[in-house]
Amino acid sequence: MTLQMCEEAVMAAIALRASRRQSDTRQAAALRPLDPDVVSAAIPAFFIGQNRAGLWVARDANGRVGGLFLFKSSAVDFARRQSAPARCALVFPSETFELDIENRGNPLILLAQRARWLFARSATSAADK
Repeated sequence: MTLQMCEEAVMAAIALRASRRQSDTRQAAALRPLDPDVVSAAIPAFFIGQNRAGLWVARDANGRVGGLFLFKSSAVDFARRQSAPARCALVFPSETFELDIENRGNPLILLAQRARWLFARSATSAADK
């Protein structure tokens, strides 16, 4: 299996997962700065969770840096690299949330989002016929 075939398979899986999650009516979480009584402001904190498409999101609690990833471990690694050499606090919201800043994560995610959009569009067209 070639790298291109693997990428296409991953993008198709993301698109399929996203189409199944569209019926999910949960509200996206609002990411607010952490209470200094819970986590010291001196400790970098990152929110790690999934967006509505099922992609993993890593976002600094202060909204300075963030990214989209295929895997949870990649999102956690990103957060740790961004806070190096210090450690960081990881917050895992139970609700989905969207990346509201520039994606500094996996550059292939833009392709995956495009594939999801095309898949959803073709599924809608097929259902209309």
